[in-house]
Amino acid sequence: MSEIKIKLCGMFRPEDIGYANEVKPNFVGFVLAEGFRRRILKEQAAEFRRALDAALPAVGVFVNNSCEEVISYLQEGIIQIAQLHGDETEEDIQYIQAVTGKPVMKAVKVTSRYDVEAWLDSAADYLLFDGGTGSGVAFDWSVLNDIDREFFLAGGLNAGNLLTALDKVHPFAVDLSSGVETDGVKDLEKMREVVSLVRNLTIMDD
Repeated sequence: MSEIKIKLCGMFRPEDIGYANEVKPNFVGFVLAEGFRRRILKEQAAEFRRALDAALPAVGVFVNNSCEEVISYLQEGIIQIAQLHGDETEEDIQYIQAVTGKPVMKAVKVTSRYDVEAWLDSAADYLLFDGGTGSGVAFDWSVLNDIDREFFLAGGLNAGNLLTALDKVHPFAVDLSSGVETDGVKDLEKMREVVSLVRNLTIMDD
């Protein structure tokens, strides 16, 4: 079994970056779209990128931001991957890829198998299947059976259900935010626990 990747998202305090540097997930997410509690501004995202371990890719989460804004974050090196979580089109994805040469992840809100199949042929470097837009709600994982491309699984994941999810779905990566928080802020122990669960499972299954 290949190594399952883990993304920890929604870093919005300086200490969150310190936590990420300690537990070393495969990806670290910044929310860069308006209207979300964990949103950070561009200047703060740039500071976080400088403080973050250089080996850890930063993923910027956008919701209907302009392509030009997304491109600016990528070209300035503030993020290494763009995650599009709104109504962005296939043309938007390809445009951002063409201009920057950087990876683009398309997040898909899943209510049925149709939502999944509609994006399977996307040019996006990664697909992320979620129950909402950072809602922390799980969806019916059975709609992901027999998917023939790599994807991230998000939505309501935590230490209590993570192994079940991995057993049922076999994603390329898992994505957690509220599932590693206590009282609305990142919890170092919870971050350690989920990273350990994923890495130990991969070792056991090799």
